[in-house]
Amino acid sequence: MNLAAQVLAAARKRGWRIATAESCTGGLVAAALTDIAGSSDVFDCGFVTYSYESKQKMLGVLPKTLEKYGAVSAAVAAEMARGALQNMHADIAVSITGVAGPGASENKPEGMVWFGICTPDGGKTELHEFGPLGRQAVRNASTNAALELLLRAIKS
Repeated sequence: MNLAAQVLAAARKRGWRIATAESCTGGLVAAALTDIAGSSDVFDCGFVTYSYESKQKMLGVLPKTLEKYGAVSAAVAAEMARGALQNMHADIAVSITGVAGPGASENKPEGMVWFGICTPDGGKTELHEFGPLGRQAVRNASTNAALELLLRAIKS
């Protein structure tokens, strides 16, 4: 069973619904989950919020958070996940914001990706430094890391 199928099975077992809030992955996590037939019973929705404006309007990320820390930060990842959870009928939300490349952004290296996970009981963030693998490889690695994070959180 692939990783996305494992996430769906674990969520189904708990009766949980999933939301995603993605930036650098551009919806790849939502696509991985919805590529599996029958995912609609546990997948609620996915947000792709690439701009500051969309992060603010769709997920409630605070302008002061973006100004102080930049989009690629633990604080923004946390607010993205919390916003996705609060705005939808989900039990768990995962967020991804990072630098897919090529090149660095705002003094943040290529391959630096922050993840957020949020449930009604709280949330946490996680940093992965994938390095300069190239844009698609960073996006793919980020998708897998987000699915692993979801699976761990659903099972815990």
